[in-house]
Amino acid sequence: MKSLLKEATRPAAAGLGSERRRRRRRFSPLMLVGIAVPLVLALTGGALYLVPRLTSSQAAAPANTDCTLIVPSHPLTARGLATPYQLVATDPARGPCHEANPDQAAFVQAAVIDPATGRIAIYNPLVVDRGQKPALAPVVPQLPTGGIVALWFGFNGENLTLRSSGNSLAEGHCVNGIRGSLFGQFAYCNAPAFFAAANQAIRAGKLKPPPLGRARDGLPCPSVRDFALVDQDQSDNVTTAYLVTRDGRTAQMTRHAIAVLQHAQPQVNGSDNRLLALGLDGALGCTPWMAPDLADPGQMTTALPLNELQAAAWQRAPVALVPNGDPMVTVDGHPNLAKLNAYRAGVDQPQVRDQVFASTTLYCANLLAIAPLRLLVDASLTKTRPSPDPAVANSLFTFLAQRFITTFEADGLNCTRLLHVPDPVQVQRTPQGVAIAATINGEVINTPLDCNVNGTLVVGCNGTATLNGQTCSLMSDRRTHQIVVTCPANTRQ
Repeated sequence: MKSLLKEATRPAAAGLGSERRRRRRRFSPLMLVGIAVPLVLALTGGALYLVPRLTSSQAAAPANTDCTLIVPSHPLTARGLATPYQLVATDPARGPCHEANPDQAAFVQAAVIDPATGRIAIYNPLVVDRGQKPALAPVVPQLPTGGIVALWFGFNGENLTLRSSGNSLAEGHCVNGIRGSLFGQFAYCNAPAFFAAANQAIRAGKLKPPPLGRARDGLPCPSVRDFALVDQDQSDNVTTAYLVTRDGRTAQMTRHAIAVLQHAQPQVNGSDNRLLALGLDGALGCTPWMAPDLADPGQMTTALPLNELQAAAWQRAPVALVPNGDPMVTVDGHPNLAKLNAYRAGVDQPQVRDQVFASTTLYCANLLAIAPLRLLVDASLTKTRPSPDPAVANSLFTFLAQRFITTFEADGLNCTRLLHVPDPVQVQRTPQGVAIAATINGEVINTPLDCNVNGTLVVGCNGTATLNGQTCSLMSDRRTHQIVVTCPANTRQ
């Protein structure tokens, strides 16, 4: 056991054994930014459908989704936290990596616990392109004396490699996977020490994770270990957000930065943690656990470690824990105990001595028993909420349905083969591939559509909007999921 854990805690060598994730990404980097995503009306086959309007930077798929993050010296100190991380291409021959590109952006999240008081605070270090100056200098955090700092990383591409600056990886106790095999989008530094201190504070009564609460549907609010929320690779990525200026520079997301950089746009990490804290909790009337933001004094913020600690304290059985078929913990598509335990250590989940205790088949069985029913129960609450990714689905409900399909079928955990059952969830899509309705256990759930026409929001796609200088009426036909647009006849000769 010790030899396995020792091997698991070694940082993966840069560029060695980078794994192509055998999954489709669940989120676009646009997800849950807190701003509206423009939509346009497209005429296809006699019906008008809502499709995303992409900017030129979003429309061009990046040539390189394998990037490297240079970890600054002394990463667990206040000065190290305030030193920007630098993003570069892992293999420059495959093209550059830019933090301003939403498909290549990397994110860092830090937490510090004061063992004397049990108080936790959050700080999100900044990422910049290598050699680039930030749009605003990062705030230097005030850390408690004797505080224990940990770091977690997220990535919108495929494989993120951590590279040392001096001795920073060893000094930070950083884990990028196991030797020769990266996790993929995820990494951490000093997380086991942070969680050990947090759990000790919980046992001593100094730290009390808040209860999950009760949702509007009468059920317990979900956690990151709830089978109603998890997918094929749970507990990955972070809730960090940055600001990106027009010239491609980045800054921390603070009130001061928002006021100074008025035209900067948010850049976020598509993640399970963000889906829960900023998407599902809002729809269900739940409140995420938040802690003080050391980069923005007086403000509170969400974080991956808070979600994991709360889930560990309050999630009712069955508890979703990273299974051995999770693509982040496999090596060449095969389960690997050392990699599984290395990943679990970074999110405070129990270590296992045998693969049977992390069975993907059991994970699939619990997913099948819980997720589809909760999707149905919550449909009235989620189908009117915006989609985290408008290119995938037209509402939070259809997004969650499509996410379940991606997890349950062959491209994900292949639960259909493991359980010898068909997928209980199907979605109806537009010709552009956007999910607009779902059938769950034979019950069809249609979702309302909102239209954004040249910047004018038409709620329910019923009302008027200006098209080509004319005032046109819009009316949605829920039966056919078509939008009828009627414009006055052009009387000009």
